[in-house]
Amino acid sequence: MATQHIIKASLRKDEGKGASRRLRRAGQVPAIVYGGHQDPLSIQFEHHAIYHASNSEWFYSAIIDLDMGNETQKVILRDMQRHPFKQQIMHLDFQRISADEAIRVSVPLHFLNQEKSPAGKSSDVVITHELNEVEISCLPKDLPEYIEVDLSALKQGDTVHLSEIKLPAGVSITELKLGKEHDVAVVIARHGRVEEESSAETEGEGEDK
Repeated sequence: MATQHIIKASLRKDEGKGASRRLRRAGQVPAIVYGGHQDPLSIQFEHHAIYHASNSEWFYSAIIDLDMGNETQKVILRDMQRHPFKQQIMHLDFQRISADEAIRVSVPLHFLNQEKSPAGKSSDVVITHELNEVEISCLPKDLPEYIEVDLSALKQGDTVHLSEIKLPAGVSITELKLGKEHDVAVVIARHGRVEEESSAETEGEGEDK
């Protein structure tokens, strides 16, 4: 069962750039909730609390319960604007979800047993993770916070593609619906010397230009 993530929010009446600046000076973060066949809703968060939540992996892929006192709405994060150099969140966009409507969300990949694999035990093999997250489609009840990729059998020369990832029930990878050419590599185990030669060739090409 997925972990429930609750974040407190409050409604905001003032809108516009001036109002948003005043909120930020007061330690608040302006945000908006949209979708779900309802009107957009302007809300705000206490910056310290939302910044702390944003440092967790689940914040970007899990269903969040927005607790607004008199009601709770289930949402997913769709956009976050950060200050260019300060540790400050400037604005957040959330989308409401409906239990009977599929959603598309990018979820992180967790790579398991790499060190225990034949490739991981070999000092001559370089393992690269070509992707660290993948976009999936599913009903909200089936949304995983992450997807595990078991690399225990990975050997030198192996390539793990999107289609080889074991998915939870009810979950599909959106990229694979576009055709076989979109079945890209997720993990590659190359001989270390091949990796070095490839890097040297790339550097040489840059010098010729």
